[in-house]
Amino acid sequence: MSKNYDNWEKLVEAVLRREQLRQIALSDSTTCSYISSASSSFNLGSASPFPTSEDDWIISTQEIILPRRYAKKKEKARVSRTFLILSHAHKNDAAAVRKLLEEDASLVHARNYDNRTPLHVAAIHGWTDVADCLLEFGADVNAQDRWRNTPLADAEGAKRSSMIELLQLHGGLSYGQNGSHYERRHVPPPLPNKRHWEIDPVELDFSNSTLIGKGSFGEILKAHWRGTPVAIKRILPNRSDDRLVIQDFRHEVHLLVKLRHPNIVYFLGAVTEKKPLMLITEYLRGGDLHQYLVEKGALNPSTATNFALDIARGMAYLHNEPNVIIHRDLKPRNVLLVNSSADHIKVGDFGLSKLMREQHSHDVYKMTGEAGSYRYMAPEVFKHQKYDKKVDVFSFAMILYEMLEGEPPFSHYEPYEAAGYVAEGHRPVFRAKGFTPELRELIEYCWAADMNMRPSFLEILKRLEKIKEMLPSDRQWNIFAS
Repeated sequence: MSKNYDNWEKLVEAVLRREQLRQIALSDSTTCSYISSASSSFNLGSASPFPTSEDDWIISTQEIILPRRYAKKKEKARVSRTFLILSHAHKNDAAAVRKLLEEDASLVHARNYDNRTPLHVAAIHGWTDVADCLLEFGADVNAQDRWRNTPLADAEGAKRSSMIELLQLHGGLSYGQNGSHYERRHVPPPLPNKRHWEIDPVELDFSNSTLIGKGSFGEILKAHWRGTPVAIKRILPNRSDDRLVIQDFRHEVHLLVKLRHPNIVYFLGAVTEKKPLMLITEYLRGGDLHQYLVEKGALNPSTATNFALDIARGMAYLHNEPNVIIHRDLKPRNVLLVNSSADHIKVGDFGLSKLMREQHSHDVYKMTGEAGSYRYMAPEVFKHQKYDKKVDVFSFAMILYEMLEGEPPFSHYEPYEAAGYVAEGHRPVFRAKGFTPELRELIEYCWAADMNMRPSFLEILKRLEKIKEMLPSDRQWNIFAS
């Protein structure tokens, strides 16, 4: 235990003693002089400053100093109970937390001087039982503290894998100085001119809609717009007023409006002036690559190479158009097949993408934090190091490996554990027969530990074209044939 932690324990004991004495005083005024002498023996001014995440102090002097003699009893009780729920959360006492919340459910939103909630405290220490209880009573999963950190950002910083999964399941976002979405400006980006793409929701027909997928923040539906089948990402009503969700939504619209490429999912429009917020793209009948691989298993080298070419074409466009875009969440679920015949595929879902100005496109991206899906995550992202567009190249290597192997990389590990294993320098083992020497060499080149050693997608395209010439032809792949 650190020195700060020892000091904190002494502080808690002293404050609890003061609290017990105060309760006695409320029922027996004759003990006031005793409280005064006992209180004076403990000087809050000597307490250590607010420490780092390991020694998370949940109590501030403004909250634990006893109310003045003439303060209202209700205010006294509130200060006391705020302190207690934060203290119980820190000590991993889920039963005590539940008892307090059953008496006063509003305590789930209690905050200390640094705006940290009981959920922040539980998150940073990995107390999932406490977090479960708090979430059950309606804790704000995306509450931000003095440093703009959300509970998920704290859990990621402390590498609490179970807590990370729990918070993500409940819609947690990683924002703040420790989070993967850290931005110095906390204002949603302005949207491009809406004249050409703002859609009136009355034009959307949901009468025969089909649910394609659902997450913590929204759902994806197959519906119709002006008689045309479309895919609609619709933000859930209870999330439509969440500032962080709105910021991500506007950011994705801001990117999609600018993108035009055969291997990028085509953006048709969005609903931004009415609730719920909706994003409309073309509907691709073939589903996603993840489901395709579940059904088909390992692909032959020719098919895998053609799939890889389409992904690389889309990514080369993103990485080399006037303003470079880092996808940051390239994975099989975000690669979509145009139709059931798998004629060709497109890259989609730009919710975590980041736009880089052209003059900085070759610089290391000035952001750290965990963004994207752990199983396909580059080691520098997992380790919260600075990174650039080569994180997408690493993810591409993992996808190509999965297409040829027939199962996800490190499938015997949980996603978070797999990312940690990769960060330690390990890589998946080549077992399948589909790995030609050239494909194996390309994959190893792309998942190099040093991001500066990884090729660009333009280089990858050149290699894939040469590999394709060496493999048996596949007639269905003729979209770019001369």
